[in-house]
Order: sequence, then C-alpha cells, then structure tokens
Amino acid sequence: MSNTPPPAGAKVRRPRRPGSQTALRQLNRDRIVGALAANGPLTQADLSRRTGLSAATVSNIVRLMIEDGAAAAEQITSSGRRAAAIRLLSDGEVVVGIDFGRRHARVVVVNPGYEVLGEAAIELPLGYPAMEGVDAAARVLRELLAHEHLENATVLGIGLGIPGPIDRRTSTVVQGTILPEWLGVTREDLEIRLGHPVLLDNDANLGALAEVTWGAHSAVDNLLFVKIGSGIGSGLIIDGRPYYGHTGVTGEIGHMAIDDYGAVCHCGNRGCLETVASTTVMMGLLSRSSPGLVTTGDIVQRALEGDAGTLRVLDDAGAAIGKALGSVANFVNPAVIVIGGPLADVGPVITEPIARSMRRHAIPLVGEATIVTTSSLGARAEALGGASLALRHARAAAPA
Repeated sequence: MSNTPPPAGAKVRRPRRPGSQTALRQLNRDRIVGALAANGPLTQADLSRRTGLSAATVSNIVRLMIEDGAAAAEQITSSGRRAAAIRLLSDGEVVVGIDFGRRHARVVVVNPGYEVLGEAAIELPLGYPAMEGVDAAARVLRELLAHEHLENATVLGIGLGIPGPIDRRTSTVVQGTILPEWLGVTREDLEIRLGHPVLLDNDANLGALAEVTWGAHSAVDNLLFVKIGSGIGSGLIIDGRPYYGHTGVTGEIGHMAIDDYGAVCHCGNRGCLETVASTTVMMGLLSRSSPGLVTTGDIVQRALEGDAGTLRVLDDAGAAIGKALGSVANFVNPAVIVIGGPLADVGPVITEPIARSMRRHAIPLVGEATIVTTSSLGARAEALGGASLALRHARAAAPA
C-alpha cells in the first residue's frame, strides 16, 4: 500500500461510514412519526412544514411507512381541496383522556393513530368528593376497554383535566379551582386510583391542545382557547406547543380584575371576570325572572330562540370577556381565539360581542388580525385534549 500523499489541491474521497445513510433515514422517519404522534393525521405538506424535511423525502418515507403497515392515508378536505392525510396505525396500545367538571366526567379511549375507539360521559352530583368521581371514571374506563376487547395493560397513560390551576412542579391541584373538593389532589393520588400513569392538567389547556390536534386549527401555531363555564379559563398554544409558564398556572383570565368594587371571588380577590361573566352568574341573573332555576342548557336554548333577556345577559358577558381578551391579545398576539364550553353552541350570539369588545380594547393591528370563533369539538374538547397530551408524552418517553 502506497504512503505517497495525494498531489496538492487534489480532492480526497473519504470512505463512508457504514450505515450512515440508514441512520439518516431512520432519523428522518422518527421525525415524521414524532410529528404524527404529536399532532395527529397530517398531510404530506404539513409534515414537510413541521419537520423541515423536503417534500421528496417526506413522500419517500411515507410510502415506505404505508408499505410497512405503520401508517395509512385517508382522504380529507384541506383549504377547500381534497388531500391525503397520513396517520399512524395502532399496534394495540391506547391512551385515555378524562375530563372532570362540576357535574360530569367524560372518558375517551384513543389509539396512536388518533382514532377514538370508545367514549362515554357520566353525570356526577354537585359537590362530589374527588376520589369518588375518579372511581366512577375508572369504572367507565374499564367498561370501554372491555367493549373494545382491550386489556388493561394496553393503556400507555391517561391525560386528565379539571377546571382549576395545577402546580406543575408537584402536579397538585392548588387554590383557585372551582372544584374545592379537588384541592390538594396530586398526580400520585390519581395514579393509585386509576392504576395507570397520569398527566394532570387544567381543562382549558387540554381544550387548546385539542383544537390544534383534533379541531379545525391544526395549522395554527398561536392559539388561545377560552372555556366559558362555571369558571372562565384559557389555554395557550405558542409556537405550536402548550405554554405553561414557570409553575404551570397560566391562562387564568377568569381571575383578571374587571370591577374593583365587584363581588368577592372564590379565589379571594374582588371583581374577577368569573364574578361577572361565568355561566353561574348568567343563571343567577336569568333565574330572577323565571319560575325555576335556569340551567346552562336553558341559556343556550333561549339564546337560539331569540329571548331578549338572555341575549342581553350574553351580550354583557361577552363584552366583559372581550375586554379581558383585548389585554391578553395585546400581550401574546394569537392568530385565533377559540371559545369553548357549553356556550359555544350559541355561536355568533357569544362570539360577536366578545370580538367587538376585544377589538375595542386591543391595539388595531392585533384586534383586526385575530379571529374569534367557537370550538367545533363541543363537550369533547377537553377529554380529547387529555388523550392528545397522553399521546405526546408516550411518544416522548418511548425509547429511541
């Protein structure tokens, strides 16, 4: 073997490292699988945008994944045109989303391809003890798994939401929740009761995650989800990811001070948005002129029928919510504000006063560029968001 050095200026051909191209293909495939696991079915154009891979690379890898049985293509409508969305195929494992409210629990079972395999909602008594509610949800989960002939061991994890702040440092429900019976409940308490790994989160955060995963806003990177119910909370998606801040307590717009001399809130402050515009306040106002207690369902029905008193109450509440959102929009500049919760069913009746007030209190460029709309996911949003959270976590925790 000659040791003579190459002539000056000559290019030296270095030997390829064995397997380097194979490793690169696997890395690119992992990026595509990660995008699908985190976001649900995506078109190849969306995959290219989210992964930074070329359209040709995405096309080749997707073709191989379909041939291997790891993915499937399904026809959807995207931007008014038909397109093929790629989704992961299940290997028998599932995740669970559970949403708790003041009077209900909803459970969904989802596979890694973002297919809902089972879903059920149950009513709970007002003021139910937290662990009794968890036990009831656990029974529903067992029934759903049995109906789908799934073993308990197939559950990778559970994303669970409640309407209250969570300290993410300790995964503990803290002061400010509208479910005082849940105060001090920890993730460990829930895991012992449910028998699976649990991710505990605020329900509005899960609603926001559901909107960019399951809803009509999968291409939106900056979104604010506002849930109007017994409390008022919001979840933030910033640069395509849920935003939690330092301790995890973010988006608590229900506790923005609207009236310095208003009613005392359950959080201890005075004049919070929740004391002015929650469904509890609306029901109280409308019950004054009704023979019986007005329910949230009654508010929706009367609004759709054009009842003058109900429309006025909703307009006043929308104006207060929009005022708070004007400040939030100035600060985070979301592309879309999605209104969720039971009042989403009234559509423009609630979004129009919110949008009008938001634009009045936001700077012109922000107000004009921000879309205000209602959720297309209805009462399922928070539970679906819990499943999305569990899927993201399961993918991130999976060995390379």
